Amino acid sequence: MADRAGIGLRAPHFAEIERDRPAAGFLEIHAENHLAPSPATQAVDRLRAHYAFSVHAVGLSLGAVDGPDGAHLARVAALAKRLEPAWISDHLSWSTSGGRYFNDLLPLPYTEEALDVVVRNLGRVQEALGRPIAVENPSCYLGFVHSTLSEPAFLTELARRSGCSLLLDVNNVVVTAHNLGLDPRDWLEGLPAAAISQYHLAGHAVNDADGRPILIDDHGSRVSEAVWTLYGEAVRRFGPRLTLIEWDTDLPPLAVLLDEAGRADGVAAASGRHARAA
Repeated sequence: MADRAGIGLRAPHFAEIERDRPAAGFLEIHAENHLAPSPATQAVDRLRAHYAFSVHAVGLSLGAVDGPDGAHLARVAALAKRLEPAWISDHLSWSTSGGRYFNDLLPLPYTEEALDVVVRNLGRVQEALGRPIAVENPSCYLGFVHSTLSEPAFLTELARRSGCSLLLDVNNVVVTAHNLGLDPRDWLEGLPAAAISQYHLAGHAVNDADGRPILIDDHGSRVSEAVWTLYGEAVRRFGPRLTLIEWDTDLPPLAVLLDEAGRADGVAAASGRHARAA
């Protein structure tokens, strides 16, 4: 496990990171940005000598009834073989149907039928990659009335049946809990600590929905105080894990990302000490 929090590697920061090699625990890339040769993939190749890498996919469509697109999965597998990243992950969502891609990570109902689909798809993905991957909890804005499982229960059973690990996106828990009227601390109850391999931290936006505030997972600002608090709670419950600062819109100077990563290190260290003393 990386001793320090990592940051997302984004194009505006390539030159500065190559020049200064800041002390980030690891660098994360989105798989779909690096499937074809480009200056970006060349920069990643050069940085591999100095940093551990995490590959975070957004297009495997783990919840699609049709299953992952074979050609896309083959390209992601080829990227993983070339880069040999320390970690690979994707989302509990779907984004394809009938061979067409949608420009979003779409939710799925938490039912036994949906669970069967995701377990089957993870089997294909993990066989192609030759390793287990981590699955991230999504941000939710509406709930399915016919869901028969809670999201944590779905994720717990998914990890048990598929052998995947869980990427606990703490910001997404805060967003989901606010939007659906849940207690974010209660959301953590029952998650299997042994299955959690990663944490993600990010900022969110507050929008107005007919007079009611709704949180939007936009990765466009510093981590909120509510997320920092819940992150500390997660570390106390489950222990320190690989942690990433996500920032994808309104990208700030690199120093801001490193500052957020440093705060994550501090929160994790303090919360980990509290957990050991309890």
